[in-house]
Amino acid sequence: MIEISSAAQAYFHKLIEQQGGDDLALRLSVLAPGTPRAVCDLQFWPSDRHQADDRKQSFEGFDLYVEPRSVDWLEGAEIDFDEDETGGQLSIRAPGIKGDAPGDDAPLADRIQWVLDAEINPNLASHGGHVNLETVTEKQEVVLRFGGGCHGCGMVGVTLKQGIETTLKEHFPEITAILDATDHASGENPYYQ
Repeated sequence: MIEISSAAQAYFHKLIEQQGGDDLALRLSVLAPGTPRAVCDLQFWPSDRHQADDRKQSFEGFDLYVEPRSVDWLEGAEIDFDEDETGGQLSIRAPGIKGDAPGDDAPLADRIQWVLDAEINPNLASHGGHVNLETVTEKQEVVLRFGGGCHGCGMVGVTLKQGIETTLKEHFPEITAILDATDHASGENPYYQ
């Protein structure tokens, strides 16, 4: 099911030995599967704490348990380790965890929310912010609501016009306007004040 390169296997074996050895395994799951926010969660896991329905894969020196709801999302996943002068980089490639973008026949609101989650929110997250779709009006106006570090931020107008509006109109030329429904005066922890 999951391919682990020999370099990654050696890396895991070494880490498990450093953490105490025989009674540790690894457990892999997918958080928010089928969405643009999906990520793999790999943890050290006591061997005796795995769930009865976990999928077990045995490797030399360790076992990997996969959380049952994550099995299908991890089909074709590959784990690798590239060693370098700073230590190295572990990579998990799981091509199916984010699911598929809604098709052209999906409602406009679903397609817009997908772009917000896949392209825009990861950038806003670096400032502790996010944006969600409130509604799409009959006039094809997109109404958004900001949160986190974007709620009350003095740069939200620039973000809205130069970032979000540009991106959304590239994807959906039928949009007539992008509107902000956020009460920025009530923002408690804006990124910029």
